[in-house]
Amino acid sequence: MSLSIRDQPLPYVDVLPERSAGAVELVVIHCTELPDLATAREYGEKVLHPSGAGNSGHYYIDRDGAIYRYVPGTRVANHVRGHNPGSIGIELVNLGRYPQWWDSRHQQMTEPYGEAQIAALNALLAQLRAEFPNLRQIAGHEDLDTALMPSSDDPALQVRRKLDPGPRFPWTDIVPACGLQRLR
Repeated sequence: MSLSIRDQPLPYVDVLPERSAGAVELVVIHCTELPDLATAREYGEKVLHPSGAGNSGHYYIDRDGAIYRYVPGTRVANHVRGHNPGSIGIELVNLGRYPQWWDSRHQQMTEPYGEAQIAALNALLAQLRAEFPNLRQIAGHEDLDTALMPSSDDPALQVRRKLDPGPRFPWTDIVPACGLQRLR
């Protein structure tokens, strides 16, 4: 697959801390849990931190396999609690639990990841391995952020804060192909 990446830096990218390529050891796979790429971009542009930055992955892969870079890999993006300094976040456009993220009655993630999206992810992972010499591990957001929170429909019930990329993500196809060790 020929890899074409569309650079679309977020407005606050210059306030994100810089790092060397050697600092990156981990790729974290996410799903946007939003209806489309445009909505994911809107969420990524929201300033949420005193630094003037927001929460965003480095790369976004749309359903058709198009790849967008919102944050360079040599900047620290805010995409997973406790693992940002040494990781790159890749967001796959997917509904996830949208729009009822924390409703205990709607915790199923039913949208499959399409062939074009997975092929683009595999190609991107191969390129990242070449660009970042210490990249050795891969994880899902759900593997690293296991926090529970009260459900929106019944605060007595707890739901996972993060479930992405979710049970439909094809780990058995990705891990052997990418050469990275799965971190759980």
